[in-house]
Amino acid sequence: MNNFEKNITFVIVSFKSGHIIEKCIQSINSNIKIIIVENSNNLHVKNYLENKFSNVEVFIAKENLGYGKGNNLGISKVKTQYAFILNPDAILEENCLVELFKANSLLKDDFAILAPNYSNNYGFFSDQNNYLKKKEIMEVDYVKGFAILINLKKCTYDKIFDENFFLFLEEIDLCKRINDSKGKIYIVNKSYVYHKGKKSSGNDLEIEKCRNWHWMWSLYYYNYKHFGLFSAYKITLY
Repeated sequence: MNNFEKNITFVIVSFKSGHIIEKCIQSINSNIKIIIVENSNNLHVKNYLENKFSNVEVFIAKENLGYGKGNNLGISKVKTQYAFILNPDAILEENCLVELFKANSLLKDDFAILAPNYSNNYGFFSDQNNYLKKKEIMEVDYVKGFAILINLKKCTYDKIFDENFFLFLEEIDLCKRINDSKGKIYIVNKSYVYHKGKKSSGNDLEIEKCRNWHWMWSLYYYNYKHFGLFSAYKITLY
């Protein structure tokens, strides 16, 4: 394990994700610290995962904090320079951290966020898009939030994520703030994560209704925050 990996702590926010989170954990080097914030108040999850994985520490939230606030809680426990935000339904491919390390060496630590590419064409930056292959490291305006490496020396907000977002667009808001402050965000095209998508908490009707409600609220709040009331109403109603 190189010094770069020693300076990484993974932060995973889960909500009843026991059916899928183990594969996520197993894809991470067992010498790297993993902090899990479990939003379901399930002590069994803590006991089971901490007993099975020596590098895992689970924090049980007293309530469902949502994605942004849950990640902020996890990040507050991080003692390394980098916090790697990862969804429970995401799996690192073997080259993921190796390629991020190479990119960081070239960038000389001058980034706020480094993000891997997506090996399953889920999201905006799949390797199916040939134009992305022209550069190994590409500077972008934003990335999707299920797998992002945050440089805490460059991203120094009191709270990394705006906790007014419960679910959806937290990472887009973070990227917008980084852009506004002239920070840098990169995708590393040869670094891969597989993301199953919508598998972290299941897909029953109540969960889907919850997702839909929070998507509309987040869409409204994001546009209100950055572009004003008229824009928020216009985009949300449309």
